[in-house]
Amino acid sequence: MPERVHEREPEGGAGAGQEHGGLLRAFGLAEVYNPSMVPTLRPGDQLVVRYGAVVRPGDVVVLRHPFRQDLLIVKRAVQRRDGGWWVQGDNPFVENDSREFGVVPDELVIARAWVRVRPPRGIQRSVAGVLAWAVSAVRPVRAARSFSRRLRAR
Repeated sequence: MPERVHEREPEGGAGAGQEHGGLLRAFGLAEVYNPSMVPTLRPGDQLVVRYGAVVRPGDVVVLRHPFRQDLLIVKRAVQRRDGGWWVQGDNPFVENDSREFGVVPDELVIARAWVRVRPPRGIQRSVAGVLAWAVSAVRPVRAARSFSRRLRAR
């Protein structure tokens, strides 16, 4: 089953913030549906993404699937290669990534994940419950340098 992300594009489409200079339109939301990025991301997680951001090895990115460009997927940009990015999921049991479809051209990488928001499980009935959820649920999505080094060492 291919990884799928539901993207809520800013007004004017992907990258609209770059064209119109609007800071808010440079950011968007994406929802993760499948487990290819477990344990970093789980189905149901929301991502705050930045359109047109510089991508570095280890960044989590939203991209168009090379064979089905209407399908958005989320992967880790592992390394720069001739013609684009080698991307992989963090879940070693799911191979719907560059191991299957090869290098992804730069123009198909549309956004870099900035913050992950994990939805609450059940109703939070206390301030302490809401605070506990907020501390564990809202995390920056940072480059996993150790992950990319580990992949190159294989």
